[in-house]
Amino acid sequence: MDSPYVSTFLGNRFFLTRPRIDDVAIEDIAHGLAYQCRFNGQTQEFYSVAQHSLMVMHLVPEELRLAALLHDAAEAYLGDMVKPLKNLFPEFSRIEAQVMRIIGHRFGVELARPDSAIKCADLIALATEKRDLMPHSTETWANLQNVTPLPERIRPLAPMGAKAAFLESFQQLVG
Repeated sequence: MDSPYVSTFLGNRFFLTRPRIDDVAIEDIAHGLAYQCRFNGQTQEFYSVAQHSLMVMHLVPEELRLAALLHDAAEAYLGDMVKPLKNLFPEFSRIEAQVMRIIGHRFGVELARPDSAIKCADLIALATEKRDLMPHSTETWANLQNVTPLPERIRPLAPMGAKAAFLESFQQLVG
């Protein structure tokens, strides 16, 4: 039986349960993340995972920026599953971890176990996104207790703008 795969923007096949390093392409990642809306689309405006990744990248020290930019890279191939649903599917989390290891290996960065600074930046971004993009979500999110959103408000980018900014940041980080 053939292994299930996703057809990518560049025309590659990305095998979900048998990911190969040669099938990982930064443009596929940037494109996939730029066209995926955070929070399963339950936002006031379209806001991409790529733009979220850029925000997280800007919140960490220089030496962690590439890992921060790529911290959600598996979602380009697997989709952005909301956390409550992801928790119901442990096999998905196993596949996601495997994909993150391959992506990390491809770009020479540790992605399987994110640094605590990246986790902290991710929560700051989440708090800012909740405030700016989900104004009707008034309930308290337990994971955001004691997390202060950024003072500046988010200005969502169109997908092509988010993709271009993601690729530009990647190129600057890898030289």
